[in-house]
Amino acid sequence: MKVLPFKIPKPEQDAFVFQVDKDEVFYDKLHQHEEIQLSFIVEGEGTLIVGDTVNYYSKNDILVIGSHIPHVFKSDVKASKNSHMLTLFFTKYSFGESFFQLEELKTLENFFQRSKHGFKVLSKQKLMKELFFQLENASKFNRFIILLNLIKTASVANYKSLSSFICDKKYSDNEGNRMRNVFEYTMNNFEKDISLSVISEVANMTKNAFCKYFKKRTNKTYVQFLNELRVENASKLLASKNELSITEIAELSGYNNISNFNRQFKAFKKANPSEFRKKFKSSLRI
Repeated sequence: MKVLPFKIPKPEQDAFVFQVDKDEVFYDKLHQHEEIQLSFIVEGEGTLIVGDTVNYYSKNDILVIGSHIPHVFKSDVKASKNSHMLTLFFTKYSFGESFFQLEELKTLENFFQRSKHGFKVLSKQKLMKELFFQLENASKFNRFIILLNLIKTASVANYKSLSSFICDKKYSDNEGNRMRNVFEYTMNNFEKDISLSVISEVANMTKNAFCKYFKKRTNKTYVQFLNELRVENASKLLASKNELSITEIAELSGYNNISNFNRQFKAFKKANPSEFRKKFKSSLRI
């Protein structure tokens, strides 16, 4: 399997692919592919990196990842023993160069514009969930109709972008392997001290060359990316682990200095950790 770019296995005559992923973890190597990915998380949760941005995914999420956007799912096996995802892979040109330019289908353009950054569907999930569950037993023709209905629904639903940076450059295999190694090392070791010297060695580059390389490809510094990953982990623990103190959560997220943790957390979440936890508890009572 190539990591970057990644080829979606597809029968020669099929215009799109329906795929069921069911295992302990999802495919966890950084990759990109030409196809737009429209996915429903049936079971599982974990970290999702899309382009330049760290996100978390969980059960019942409906996610769209655009063409050629580097991404990786990192399943949290401690939080969920099973990972189950239903996915449709297709391109804007799967059904011909001008199919989605037809007057009757121009209302779907919102979907393709949103997909450039990747997005998470925030409304109409019930309808889309029902459509996804119809896919497994549907004929190829009916899957085509369901796909159009899913695109139509996602194009008018409330949404949240998954990334802020559009990567207009396809990775070579060497670049892909380098970025994969950097992301994989960081996701597996973010709770430890990771210096620029250490991560530069992982990338097999000098420190200065790596800093320029990473910034050019993600639109942020490596330190910004590392802090974002740590803060997202902390926010997840604040929401789900009431028995842990804020100091314990800071340490589990890679911060030995509580003042630095509070500062970084507020920079990303616009609230300090205790405010974030209180706000989350209040939302559960509504």
